[in-house]
Amino acid sequence: MSESDAVLVGVLVLFIATLYSSVGHGGASGYVAAMALVGLPAPLMRISALVLNLLVAGIASLRFARAGHLAWRALLPFAVTSVPLAFVGGTLTIAGDLHARIVGVVLLFAAVQLLMKARQDPSIKLRAMPLPAALLIGACIGLLSGVTGVGGGIFLSPVLLVGRFGRPKDVSGISAAFIWVNSAAGLLGRWSSAPSLPAALAGWAVAAAVGAAIGAELGSRRVNDATIRRLLAAVLVVAGVKMLLG
Repeated sequence: MSESDAVLVGVLVLFIATLYSSVGHGGASGYVAAMALVGLPAPLMRISALVLNLLVAGIASLRFARAGHLAWRALLPFAVTSVPLAFVGGTLTIAGDLHARIVGVVLLFAAVQLLMKARQDPSIKLRAMPLPAALLIGACIGLLSGVTGVGGGIFLSPVLLVGRFGRPKDVSGISAAFIWVNSAAGLLGRWSSAPSLPAALAGWAVAAAVGAAIGAELGSRRVNDATIRRLLAAVLVVAGVKMLLG
């Protein structure tokens, strides 16, 4: 990877971290897309995305919690089953082509869920999710997040919003914390077999931290980001199609 490619990824990471953290997400799917544009090998993409995801989701969790939008009790049933399966998923190795297909689907799914969040009516009447359903959903998302290197919030958010189990800002807070615990588990599972990390990752981490601080502050306290989600959804559609078509 050339120096210019590393700088390009860094700029994209800053942009992606700002946008994703504003909705309580870590941005792993976006980082994977950015690294795919410069041809980074799949094993390096997965481990690097998890590192950046962990950093951004941690910052976002703190910001949303301080703003009163993180219900730890609601998070617990999902985390109990997702964390061990995210660790298991992180130990699994899949073929490069299959990984590209899975990531492509993940990116398209992320675009759809962002559009759904943008359209959700904040005045809806909420309901409680049954505990067995929460445990099963957490397990499925945890395994998928570990395999793909994505924190899982892009799957949990639409489940909560479409099912009317939470309001947008509260869902963002839960998603951020959910992403953090799954990214940590997935990173531990992948660490023993991880290749050498890219030299540029330290710079990307700085860009991610700056973007996360800005985005989480805006998303938790200040702005309506429906338009930003729609723009980001369009970017993810392009990246997802590229990964699927090779």
